[in-house]
Amino acid sequence: MALDQSALLELTEALRSADSGELMRRLLHTMLQALIDAEATAHIGAAPHERTDTRTTQRNGSRDKLGATTAGDLTVKIPKVRSGSFYPALLAPRRRIDVALHAVVMQAWVEGVSTRKVDDLVAALGVESGISKSEVSRICAGLDAEVAAWRDRSLGEQAFPYVFLDATYCKARVNRRVVSRAVVIATGVAADGRREVLGVDVGDSENEVFWTEFLRGLRDRGLGGVQLVISDAHRGLTAAIDTVLAGAAWQRCRVPVMRNVLARVSKGSAEMVAAAIRTIFAQPTADTVREAVENVASTLDRQFPAVAALLRDAREEITAFADFPQAHWRKIWSTNPLERLNKEVKRRTDVVGIFPDDASLLRLASCVLIEAHDEWQVCDRRYLSEASMALLNPPEPTALETRRTDPDEVIAQPARETA
Repeated sequence: MALDQSALLELTEALRSADSGELMRRLLHTMLQALIDAEATAHIGAAPHERTDTRTTQRNGSRDKLGATTAGDLTVKIPKVRSGSFYPALLAPRRRIDVALHAVVMQAWVEGVSTRKVDDLVAALGVESGISKSEVSRICAGLDAEVAAWRDRSLGEQAFPYVFLDATYCKARVNRRVVSRAVVIATGVAADGRREVLGVDVGDSENEVFWTEFLRGLRDRGLGGVQLVISDAHRGLTAAIDTVLAGAAWQRCRVPVMRNVLARVSKGSAEMVAAAIRTIFAQPTADTVREAVENVASTLDRQFPAVAALLRDAREEITAFADFPQAHWRKIWSTNPLERLNKEVKRRTDVVGIFPDDASLLRLASCVLIEAHDEWQVCDRRYLSEASMALLNPPEPTALETRRTDPDEVIAQPARETA
């Protein structure tokens, strides 16, 4: 990787006349080019004009590659080879999430709707020198094709007995106004106990039409075998579940229910009330779970009638989990399994702050979820064991093979009786 004497002298002369910013760019450019050339030599098995027994191919010129760095835009030369291909690991494509984040920042910047946070990100990326709208469009188009293929993939290969639905909220510009938009996420537990991210969309989480279209999209892609849907009580969602996923039970997440209960009691009584409600979920059978709701409501009736009424009204919604295998209860009585996904989406979207439109928000959120989905597919540990999932759908009774009777034996039987 060492530079020859003439190259060093040329670099030294250039650095003497450069300002501090130009100095860093020249140093970085020289280092990057040297690293690329060294990797190319290792890939080819020989330096330029060198004869060796380890050579595997020949150089065939070079091509320019423009890269954005914190020191500014730099153009390096990537050697081309006559056979095979070469691309330096140093310039390997960034992770899908990073590309999506870069795309939304650049989109906001070129459209003139960037905030101070976006402007700071542009400066940190070192691309103040400019990026064309066509380049942003090219990046977005590549991501959109990948995201669309993932969002439209078939879900019909296996059943998903459990489906979790939740939403997290981000800011985006709609009709030139900054509004709160819901990123709705659907995950499912397949019949083999593994989790998948089923879908994602951006819209109004309190709108029944939006939820209905979202669930119909999942169903049209082959989602089937749904036995239980776990979600918060978003307005319009329960009606959409009844319309699209007829026959599936609904489990209302216990966390917001507890939050609603504690909002109706004094701070001094909160721990006592919370402890009483937790006993509902500590019961061993479905019957005792539902009996516990009435017992707790009766206990709280005199001092906290509003809480007692809330528990009685929500009895079926918060105990739907009890009709399923007990080994699953802790993992299906709330949407907590989605919390990590929501936090990761928020962590990424908070970097931008305000998105230029719904499409850019959906693009980045989808890329985050694709990464999580891929991690789940290669994880050795299942969310629920395959043996416990088998309890949901007991196998059909084994059909006994009909015993074939020898015709001669049938004929001989009456003969013996006659004899």
